[in-house]
Amino acid sequence: MNAAAQTLSVEEAKAILKGSDLRCTAARIAVVQSLHSATAPVTSIELAELLSGYGFDKSTIYRSLTELNEADLVVRLDLGDSIRRFELAANYGSGLSEHPHFMCVDCGEVTCLSDFTFELKASSRKVQAPGTISEVLVRGHCTACTS
Repeated sequence: MNAAAQTLSVEEAKAILKGSDLRCTAARIAVVQSLHSATAPVTSIELAELLSGYGFDKSTIYRSLTELNEADLVVRLDLGDSIRRFELAANYGSGLSEHPHFMCVDCGEVTCLSDFTFELKASSRKVQAPGTISEVLVRGHCTACTS
């Protein structure tokens, strides 16, 4: 997510969509702009509420998120709590998140750990990775819940 919460212009959002051969619909542009401005992954319901003032309904937003995810512009995070969250993919088209996430086990709040990197090393040379790691999730207790 964009920690600076900078605004993405309509032209920039259109360029991102065109770069993935997607039509530049008003809903897709609004979704890309909103996800770019978000400081943490958002649910489709949160995004639909945010964009409802522009005349978009929940199904339009969810359909746009699905299409953007299929085009690898948006990452869908399934963090084990049955709530799908979305964020823009790293480099607009990689289909991957560029950073790990923290999830509070008490309140469910999810935050981006944009300033953190993790290096996973095998404990011995005999151990091989089971596959490609595409997401890192750290669970714990947020500051608000431990105060």
